[in-house]
Amino acid sequence: MKSSLVGATFLVLTGVCTAAGAQSQVTLYGRLNTSLEYSDATTASDGTRLGGTGRLTNNRSVFGMRGEESLGDSLKAIWQIESSISLDSGGGQIAGRNTRIGLAGSAGSFFMGNWTTPYLEATSAYDPFYPTTAGYMAIMGNGSTPTSNNVEDTSSFDRRQKNSIHYRSASWNGFRAGVTWGVNEERVTVPRNPSLWSFSAAYDGGPLNLVLAYERHNNYQTAGRDDDGLKVGVSYQFPITRVSAIYERLHYRTATGDLKRDAYYASVVQTLWTGSLRAGVGVASNGRGNATEAVGFFRSGADTGAVQATIGYEYPLSKRTAVFGFYSRIFNKKNATYDFAINELGISAGADPQTFALGMRHTF
Repeated sequence: MKSSLVGATFLVLTGVCTAAGAQSQVTLYGRLNTSLEYSDATTASDGTRLGGTGRLTNNRSVFGMRGEESLGDSLKAIWQIESSISLDSGGGQIAGRNTRIGLAGSAGSFFMGNWTTPYLEATSAYDPFYPTTAGYMAIMGNGSTPTSNNVEDTSSFDRRQKNSIHYRSASWNGFRAGVTWGVNEERVTVPRNPSLWSFSAAYDGGPLNLVLAYERHNNYQTAGRDDDGLKVGVSYQFPITRVSAIYERLHYRTATGDLKRDAYYASVVQTLWTGSLRAGVGVASNGRGNATEAVGFFRSGADTGAVQATIGYEYPLSKRTAVFGFYSRIFNKKNATYDFAINELGISAGADPQTFALGMRHTF
């Protein structure tokens, strides 16, 4: 009986996809990405120590459907529904990741939905450990939010924005651009008018990639004051080596004052045997300004900076399947609380979180 039910379900789904395919091109896709990790943290400045733990971590696995329909000439309708999958716990959220409907043509694409911002997209490929526990979001972007509106997460600049409208240009002689507006729907629920604007510009010239990104969060911390992030990046692909570097400046304007911070990131991916040796270093300077509160991972004052260092190796078993390992550690100054942005440990000031990981990834 059970096998008959499974067979009937498969036939129904096949029929649905075939019917949809008669009208548009439909693709099923996904990424399964998980790691076995041992993680701990050194003694914090207040004397507390987080015990070590073994854990199975999910590195933002996804399952999705996307498609397009020709509308004549170069114009087409585009859509996508992407859901999160938690391999470690069996959970997930339908349409919790990049989900949209829109139009695309020779000038680019215009769409609406729940989608990553141009600021995030500009440099995520510069990080060879994105998106895992070792991802550079511990330093760059002040954490990571898988999906948020204008009030749920007001600190992260590495974000997927709900209720957003987007434009992504076509490539013109190697130049391309992106714009996102996070619609100010929350103005009827909070005593301010929060919204988001995100911009990026990039140049792809053979082995060279250059990016410039800017994002502004209007009225996020308090009414009448805006936050902004700016970053520039460069990446170059040598015959068997890729080198990337980023500079970022974040500026929050809170109810008590200003909070600023500079950050830097550099990575190297070196082909070695069949796989690739990978390394990344992120540096966060001390927070500056007169704001008294913390925003995300950082605050102003002396000894509030940190360094994250990661090294790993990835070995492809096929075009779609790879195994990998890495070690990552964050070296916090005595007043700093930087933690892993994905699969964080929850540390006290001055502690140095670290993790060893062995993982596997499959895309389809």
